[in-house]
Amino acid sequence: MNPLTITGLMTAVAVTSLAVVGCKRAEGVKSAKTTIQCKGSDTMVNVVQAWAEEYHKQHQDVTVEVSGGGSGQGIAALIKGTIDLATLSRDLKEEEKARARKNTGKEPRETKVGYDALAIYVHKDNPLEEISLEQLSNIFAEGGTITKWSQIGVPPLGGRDEIIRVSRQSSSGTYEFFREHVLNKKDFKLGSRDMNGSKEVVELVGNTPTAIGYSGMGYATPAVKMLKVRPQAGAEAVAPTVENTLSKKYPIARSLLVCSLGEPQDALQTFIAWILSAPGQDIVRKCGYIPVPSATGK
Repeated sequence: MNPLTITGLMTAVAVTSLAVVGCKRAEGVKSAKTTIQCKGSDTMVNVVQAWAEEYHKQHQDVTVEVSGGGSGQGIAALIKGTIDLATLSRDLKEEEKARARKNTGKEPRETKVGYDALAIYVHKDNPLEEISLEQLSNIFAEGGTITKWSQIGVPPLGGRDEIIRVSRQSSSGTYEFFREHVLNKKDFKLGSRDMNGSKEVVELVGNTPTAIGYSGMGYATPAVKMLKVRPQAGAEAVAPTVENTLSKKYPIARSLLVCSLGEPQDALQTFIAWILSAPGQDIVRKCGYIPVPSATGK
């Protein structure tokens, strides 16, 4: 594991043992230093990095190490007891909770720290403005029959009609969420371009006029367009906005979570409480996501 340390000009704090989870304190120094290890959701990497930087400014004795790899990677590390905090863009599965209890003797504790509208991205020059969940399933799911833009009323883009599907790697929480809530748990159609991060999805769509992809709303750029989504044919198409996400009108909104083993204690408890405070939630907003409506994160 090579976690990315977000500490301004500070270098990474070496971790000598990962066998037992818990915030690490450096020994042999007058003022103890604490390291909190976070791993998981690529959707959340930007906001967690921003939390880590700001928190260290206010708590010089605490370093927050941040790495991505996908929600699945964060969950796997939490189950092994090798990190303090898993960052997740999907809920824990019951079998994952059971494995964590069996391996560590502790109950995973999820805390909601924000919301995200999973946006559907196309190139900025694509004339399409809205799409239905059924059409998305027919584009991305195994057995789906939509392979060309002309099938959904879009003229050839740059002389090309074939839809380029941009997806995520299978360890991604975004991949799992899309599979469950858009594809109704069907497998993905083979032949998509599977990216390792949310940013990479949006960049590829922005550079490919015939592409369509899905990623967190916080990764939008001027090179792409976020489509309105219809829950079913004939229904109102809903834009991925703050208001529509909180009201649950937008059909593919989701929670952003952090997960610890057992009730957070000491430095970890203080860090999570800060995430849910006004400064922490302001960072959520600045990163393009939606703050929790109360300080409890419920």
